[in-house]
Order: sequence, then C-alpha cells, then structure tokens
Amino acid sequence: MPGPLPPLHRQVRWWILTALFLATVINFVDRQALSVAAPLLRDQFRLSNQDYGFIVSAFMFGMLTAEFPMGWIMDRFGVRRGFSFAILWWSLANAMHAFGSSRLQFAALRYWLGTGECGNFSGGMKVVAQWFPPHERALATGIFNGGAMVGSVIALPLLSFLIVNYGWRASFLVPSLFGFVWVLLWLKVYHPPTEHPRVTPAELQHIAGPPAGPMPRNRTLLRHPQVWGLMLSRFFIGPVVQFYIFWTPEFLFRQHGLNIREIGLFGWLPFLFGDIGSVGGGWLAGWLMRRGMPLERARRLTMGIGAACCLLSVAVVLSQSAGAAIAFICLVLAGHTCLSANMFAAIADLMPPAAAGRATGLTGIAGGLSGMAFPILTGYLVDKVSYTPVFILASLMPLIGTVLLFALGRGLKRVAL
Repeated sequence: MPGPLPPLHRQVRWWILTALFLATVINFVDRQALSVAAPLLRDQFRLSNQDYGFIVSAFMFGMLTAEFPMGWIMDRFGVRRGFSFAILWWSLANAMHAFGSSRLQFAALRYWLGTGECGNFSGGMKVVAQWFPPHERALATGIFNGGAMVGSVIALPLLSFLIVNYGWRASFLVPSLFGFVWVLLWLKVYHPPTEHPRVTPAELQHIAGPPAGPMPRNRTLLRHPQVWGLMLSRFFIGPVVQFYIFWTPEFLFRQHGLNIREIGLFGWLPFLFGDIGSVGGGWLAGWLMRRGMPLERARRLTMGIGAACCLLSVAVVLSQSAGAAIAFICLVLAGHTCLSANMFAAIADLMPPAAAGRATGLTGIAGGLSGMAFPILTGYLVDKVSYTPVFILASLMPLIGTVLLFALGRGLKRVAL
C-alpha cells in the first residue's frame, strides 16, 4: 500500500505548480510592458488608436500562428524542454522591444513575443492534466492562471517606476531577465510524475489517471463537438481580458487624465481582484465537487457567476470618475478570471492527457483569431465613435462563450479517442 500523502510542503505537484505560477507572472509582466509604456510611445512615435490596435493585434496574430506548433512541441518533446524553449524565446523578444522605433517594428516584435507567450498555457494545461486529479484541476488552473493577474499587479508599479526613473526602454529590458532565471528553476524542479525523484508512491496514486496514449490528429479532435465548444468559448472569452490588459492604462490616461505615475499607483488594483477571482473560482469549483456537486454543474455555476460580473463592463465606461471606473474594472476582472480558470480547467476535464497540449493549442487558435480582430476593432471604434461600444461588447462576450461551452460540451464528458 502506498500509504498516506506526505505533508503539503513535500507534495511535488504544488512545487511544480509554483513554478507554473511564476512563469505566468513573468509572462504578464512582459506582456504589460507595452501597455504601460503606450502613452509615451504613442506620443513619441505619433501612433493613433488604430496604430496601437494594429500593434496589439500583431501580438495576438503571433499567438494564433504559434498555438498549434507550441502545443505540438509540448506533446512531442514534453513540457520540461518545451516550456524552457518558450520562455527563452519570448524573453528575448521582449528585450528587443527596447530597440523599436516605429509602428511596423513594434508590430513585428509583438508578433515574435506572441509566438512564445502562447506556450505558457498549452504547457501549463498539459502539466495540470498530468499532475492533478480532476477535483484539483480547477484550483490548480486558477492558481497558475492567477499568475496573469499577479504579473499585472506587479507590472504597473514596477514598469511605471522603471519608465519614470530610467526611461521606457528599461521597462522592456529589465523584466526580460526574469525569464532566463526561471528556466534554471524549471529544469531543476520539473520531471514527469513517474520519473520525478522526489514524488512518493502515495502522491502518484493520488494523481493517477488514464494512460496518455498516442497523440491524436487535429482532424480527429475536430470531429468532437466538445472541442468546438472549448474553441468557441475561448474565442469569445479570451479577448476581453486582453482588452483590459492592453487598453486600461490608455483608457485611464486619455479618458480620466491619469499620468504614468498615477497609473502605476492605482492601475494595479483591478489585477489584484483578478487574481482573487482566479484562485477563488478554481477553489469554489473544487469545493462544490468535494461536496458532491457534479462536475458540469460546478463548472456551470462558477462560470455563470463570472459571466454575470463581466456584464459590469458597461458600468466602467459610464463612470464619471477614475475611481469609479477602476472599482468596476476590479469586479469585471474578478469575474472574468473566475470564469476563465474554469474554462481552462474544462480542457483537462474533457481531453485525455495525450491531447491536452494539442487541444489547448486549438483553443488558442480560436482565441487568437478573435484576439487579433478585437484590438483592431477597438482602435477603429475609439477613433471613430468612442469607448462605449467596445465596453458593451466586452460585457457580452464572456456570457456568449460560456453558453457555447455548455451547449456543445455534452455534459463535460471526457472525449474518447
């Protein structure tokens, strides 16, 4: 008999999850560098809202084109090597932003950054599928996905400090160093469960799941409506948080008159609430399942709560003060991350381990398509109309994505390949 689980601090999967969390923190610090520097870059290089939207879209296009290759790399070579490659690749791309000087150059660099950063989630979901049993996956996903909000919380004060004291180029160069340090940590702590030197038989039994099996082809995956549910869900849900990440500093700067220092002082608060929502949404789903609620009902309830909070995006644009706008953004991001933690966990619920990286890549392609179009649409609407129609879209899209996931998910029954 394997015996009882060791104390929490000796359970390997939580240390691996900590490394995933740190990778996501670094990912979003790097991703936020452009949005914090955007007010200065737009003025220095005379970039319109549509120019800025084009640059943001190039990042999403990079994620779109690399989602499948990154998912394939994670499935084919394993996440130990695949994750190391991804973070080295995007850290170099982020550092090179310091040498950009035009709309096309920044767009090309954002594309490069996107081709690496998409590996964070295809790799992360594969690790969760390998290392965590079903009732812990939403919590694990919420924790590592919560690194997105922690990264954004850190990013605004850190990057604004670097910009004010050392210039905008430092805001790209300094955070890039963190990625190179992370790779050394990852190579030290990560091995597959059955090969890890520190995992106990009791923990292996705890996380045991079905054997991985052979990698499926894309056309095999696309025959299943559950896969289309996952893809359409991310198509509608994904662009909303990207909108808040890339446009919140600009919105507060242009609409409410906050300067870079003030954005650094107050603009991080919504992302703190986003982190609470991410971890809380994952914890709530697991808590409900441990008390006997069926998996689908637990996911439906937590995602429904998150989608309802996202409807408050309309209140953001109607707010008369920066304080009120920030307060409503806090509630929206808490709901969005509660929803998205369970959306990503649904990938591990529905897909066998051998297909987790590939399926996440397919959902990333869907999210990349909408993520590429939405910034361009945002820039056009802001230049030609106002922020109002953009925030209305942001309020409705998470609800649409949630409905489509459960309409096509067939009770979140695992796909048989």
